[in-house]
Amino acid sequence: MSKTLIIVESPAKAKTIARYLGDGYEVKASVGHVRDLPASTLGVDVERDFNPMYLIMPGKDKIIKELRKASEKADRVLLATDPDREGEAIAWHLAHILKLDPKSHCRIAFNEITAGAVRHAVENAHPINTDLVNAQQARRILDRLVGYELSPLLWQKIRKGLSAGRVQSVATRLIVMREREIESFIPEEYWKLQAFLKK
Repeated sequence: MSKTLIIVESPAKAKTIARYLGDGYEVKASVGHVRDLPASTLGVDVERDFNPMYLIMPGKDKIIKELRKASEKADRVLLATDPDREGEAIAWHLAHILKLDPKSHCRIAFNEITAGAVRHAVENAHPINTDLVNAQQARRILDRLVGYELSPLLWQKIRKGLSAGRVQSVATRLIVMREREIESFIPEEYWKLQAFLKK
């Protein structure tokens, strides 16, 4: 009997989906992200097209070992991570770890956890959406490039533990720009006149 392995993010979701599909399916959880940029270095090669250097996240070795073992026994592997940018990236990382072709029909997505939605997704597998993956990678790399360089300055000048990611940095810039506008404003007296004229 052929076996299909389905990988989701949440262990609770895995149990529910397993009940819907029954025999012939094994459902396991990645428990979120499995790879990320290293914590101790920049992790982005700025000399070579900003290539990210991904590592297995701490504490994920056991989960990855289980997923590899299950995928080797399966005839088919389907990645059912969340249907958003982060979920697509997790699916892409799992594909690399499990040696799946991201262009193959290895990706399924559903917006509700019902028997019908899950079965429909299984029947309509598709390739991983590389545009969503690239969007997530760009966000993560930008976070690292800004935060890794700027956060230590914040720790020195303001308080240890503050984060300077892409959102905080842009917000800070907007505040600084507005403050400079206020400071450089020179008040000038002017009058508004209203006239009612008759020929």
